[in-house]
Amino acid sequence: MGLKYEKKNIYESLNKVEQESMFEYTDDYISFLDYAKTEYRCTEYFKMVLEEAGFKNLESLQGVLSEGDKVYYINKDRSIYAAVIGEERLSLGMNIIGAHNDSPRLDIKPMPMFEKQNMALLKTQYYGGVKKYQWLSIPLSMYGIVYNEKGEKVEIIIGDKKDDPCFTITDLLPHLSREQLELKANKFIDPENMSVIIGSIPNKDEKSEKVKHNILKILNKKYGINEIDFARSDIRFVPSFKSKYIGFDKGLIAGYGQDDRVCAYAAVKAIIDISEEKKVLKKTCVALIVDKEEIGSEGNTSMNSQAFEMFIANLLDNTEENSCNLAMYKTFNNSKMISADVANAVDPMYEEVSDIQNSNILGCGVAIEKYTGAGGKYSANDASAEYTSYIMNLFDKNNIIYQFGTLGKIEKGGGGTIAYILANKGMEVIDCGTSILSMHSPYELTSTADIYMTYKAYKSFYIG
Repeated sequence: MGLKYEKKNIYESLNKVEQESMFEYTDDYISFLDYAKTEYRCTEYFKMVLEEAGFKNLESLQGVLSEGDKVYYINKDRSIYAAVIGEERLSLGMNIIGAHNDSPRLDIKPMPMFEKQNMALLKTQYYGGVKKYQWLSIPLSMYGIVYNEKGEKVEIIIGDKKDDPCFTITDLLPHLSREQLELKANKFIDPENMSVIIGSIPNKDEKSEKVKHNILKILNKKYGINEIDFARSDIRFVPSFKSKYIGFDKGLIAGYGQDDRVCAYAAVKAIIDISEEKKVLKKTCVALIVDKEEIGSEGNTSMNSQAFEMFIANLLDNTEENSCNLAMYKTFNNSKMISADVANAVDPMYEEVSDIQNSNILGCGVAIEKYTGAGGKYSANDASAEYTSYIMNLFDKNNIIYQFGTLGKIEKGGGGTIAYILANKGMEVIDCGTSILSMHSPYELTSTADIYMTYKAYKSFYIG
């Protein structure tokens, strides 16, 4: 490293073979994005690829785990943890990468269905931080699970296949929106009006709510559910857009849910690859993919739940270590972690909100953020100098191109990740992930090279 620091463009250092490997990786990533549009679909996908790679369900195992063994654990179908056992005892510390699999979306309300102006609609509640206007006048797909009165689970996926119908929310025409457009951006869309159109053909035999009744008949015939069953469902609407390369050169990727499935995919792909390469791992490596980050990491499938502690206790018991509190505390205190979440990139259209010197640029490497939070670093994990140095030296040794950024100019906004939750357990934690444009929108934008470099960074961290 020279006296002066300058960001590097990844493409200037990639040879032809590496570019081919990069596009092979991102082709698979795009397919994953279009499959895993919800947290439970994401967990389902990771379970499938982990099992294909020889990982075993930890709950089904009997006997002692030994070096090289590969296990996973699923928490309520919405979070998943995977581990490759290393040479050292767990209480000497692990290498952990943690990401989240939930993304902003539109959930339906418990009793959502109504009819108005010859249309049947579903009332929604937005999930996570969204700009509400971005969800109007776009094609939406319905994903969800419903339990009927017999207790049977029914999965619904409509809108992504070629011949599927899709759904949408109307927007007010400009000819009648003069008063609306005078309101502030966070006020001119009433969230109570974000109802999704699901039908418009009436049932002629009914005296009232003819369209609603017709849609209920269709749902009952196809899925065996009644209106009351909406109350025992997890149904949400997500964009119907297909993920795509952007630009003549395919240098960018656009798709829904890249926050944070881009990092989740890299974490799982990296742990699978090191397990298949049969490398000697000093430390046990763990990938944890959790739910509910976008709404504060609360709930029994979030990082704040006790599921992760239960997973580690199970590993301790199965590696001939006592899972008493002391062993657990030692394991956490001696572990190193990457909080694998996306970072903001400088938007060329809105440079004024960024401190360019301390911001991420697309194509310039995996993004390291020493801290997130807001204002005076509130609600942030603030990585120590020694741990930041460790990460930098590790990446330098493995030819990982990285950059440092912060979440925009001070007091322009703020945000956080799961980093502080694990840091509170005594781990060394730093935020490190892929930078992104149009974050939390229905069509987020990332750099093809950054995506690949994130994977390489995570792989080098697991190996140590």
